[in-house]
Amino acid sequence: MSDNVNHPNREYSARALMGVAVPQANPIVEPEFSVLMPAGVGVIATRLQGSRTDSSNRIVEYLDNLGTSIEAFDSTKPDALGYACTGTSYMIGPQEEKKRVDIFQDHFGFPIITSAQAILMACHFLGVEKVALLAPYPQWMVDKSLIYWQQCGLVITHSARTTMDTTDTRAVYQMRAPMVMQAADNLDTSDADAILISGTGMPSLRVMSALSLKTGKPVLSSNLCLAWAMLQEVGVQPHAARSDKGEILIGEWVEKAALL
Repeated sequence: MSDNVNHPNREYSARALMGVAVPQANPIVEPEFSVLMPAGVGVIATRLQGSRTDSSNRIVEYLDNLGTSIEAFDSTKPDALGYACTGTSYMIGPQEEKKRVDIFQDHFGFPIITSAQAILMACHFLGVEKVALLAPYPQWMVDKSLIYWQQCGLVITHSARTTMDTTDTRAVYQMRAPMVMQAADNLDTSDADAILISGTGMPSLRVMSALSLKTGKPVLSSNLCLAWAMLQEVGVQPHAARSDKGEILIGEWVEKAALL
């Protein structure tokens, strides 16, 4: 697909219309996507549904119920869909993830990319093999994430968790940028090619630039990688990243993120 007006019949989203499936209580994905997507690219969201009492069940049920979430788009067919829950991939592993996503993709007729798959795509694109991981998860989820990335061939050199109560994974939605930066102070990045802020519910855009400039390492996040991978899938070129601003993969978002 060429990077021009690909859909002249649309009043808006003439370059691409992205769908994003967002965890039911997540208030972070849509605002961050709004500053990451270039002009002419629209985003429509649906909610992922799962248990409101059990975090581990909820995260898997999001994918179990993905068909229902997609059907909420009714007659609108996005050019690509982003599955914005990294934790699901950690829970079921890369092979089961691919198998199940492929089934939904074949059924609905458009590409579906998970945030974990997008992170791996970005690491391959950038030549990143070793990552320092910053996560908002309880320890059991961090352990699952380490296994997932090992199975994908990515080396996690060090990991750190946020300091707030993480017994309920939804607590991440209460995070603020200073709290993320404080947690990052406990992360040893010396042996890493890049820093990964995992979790689509952790507000990251206001942190990534400052952390990159502080450490001299590129900083990736679940939402950044997912937005970038979706643009790659539909053939839309993002603005060039500005290294002097701490941007990577996508450019011209630092100033916009400050206004969210």
